[in-house]
Amino acid sequence: MFPRYVQKDHAHGPLRAPARTCRSCDLTSAQNSHFYWNLASVRAIVPGILKDEDIFKSIEGALKQYPESSYEFIVGTAEEADFDAKSVRITTATGDSKTLSYDQLVVATGSHTAGNVPWKAEGSYEEAVALLHQTTEKVKAASHIVVAGAGSTGIEVAGELAYEFGKTKEIILLSSTDKLLGGDIVGPAAANELKKLNATVKYGARVSETRPSAADPSKTEVVLANGETLTTDLYLPTMGLIPNTGYVNAKYLTENKLVDVDEFLRVKGTTGVWAAGDVVSKPRAGFMITQKQAAAVGKNIELALASKEPIVAKGLPVDILACSVGRGRGAGRMNSFKLPSFGVWLAKGRTMGLQMMSGYIDGSVA
Repeated sequence: MFPRYVQKDHAHGPLRAPARTCRSCDLTSAQNSHFYWNLASVRAIVPGILKDEDIFKSIEGALKQYPESSYEFIVGTAEEADFDAKSVRITTATGDSKTLSYDQLVVATGSHTAGNVPWKAEGSYEEAVALLHQTTEKVKAASHIVVAGAGSTGIEVAGELAYEFGKTKEIILLSSTDKLLGGDIVGPAAANELKKLNATVKYGARVSETRPSAADPSKTEVVLANGETLTTDLYLPTMGLIPNTGYVNAKYLTENKLVDVDEFLRVKGTTGVWAAGDVVSKPRAGFMITQKQAAAVGKNIELALASKEPIVAKGLPVDILACSVGRGRGAGRMNSFKLPSFGVWLAKGRTMGLQMMSGYIDGSVA
């Protein structure tokens, strides 16, 4: 599902194109009329910290700085993409079916998470806000919270909750293996920071089932693969990203349902179709990686419109992994060099990148 931004005459926004007549289609991440700064979703579930307007910005409002004749913005759901016919069939927010043609197509439909959690924007803007509010209220009411998944999102969720409630609520982070972050060198530092905040990490705790408690249906029973059962007021899963590629023909996908791209981020076997972000996940899903991919796709569209050959999409010059752990600490690395907690807090945990959001709205990031 996606908000669709059609660029014509000349492009505005995050993907730039030369001033010439063309029609390009950007399939983005949800049936949502607003841009969602989901990096801060882990903090937004803590009551009273962030307002809706801090992390949601109107896309249509952002486009009003440009002449109405230069763009078309449609909120709808992608039903089918025909890369041979260069068309996309959608169902609009009003329920109408519409087929759109394109010269250049950018597939950036992102991913969604398992469970009813607000880490990604799913559904409409109103539904996304409602889910965030519901989660915040549940956090406020809960005295025992289980966070499942010891990747960066799980660590950040547990960290935010423990920073605020570590002395008043029991916060448990479940790791399916004996190490956080899949054994990355950042894991021990993250575990140490969580311990300082009174969060409990349970290792070798793979979730096999969740169900309402028979004794109290308002609580959730989290059944682990080892047979142990945890009864909690609130269960927050964070593991796994499921790519939003159901509308793409299987021949263009990998066995993991990711869009199969070449070194130019062009979808293999197509002309004028590009992909970036969670639908690609090369080398992994991540904000800074997506930034580089978006820049490469933008440049290659410029070259395509000028009838020039594309350039190889380059990755980050260094491999960076940074996890905020509450509003005061963090853990991270640059390649194999471990970053100090204060440095991670300064770069990420202090604001969760919210100061960059305006650049996406006014187009200056491009």
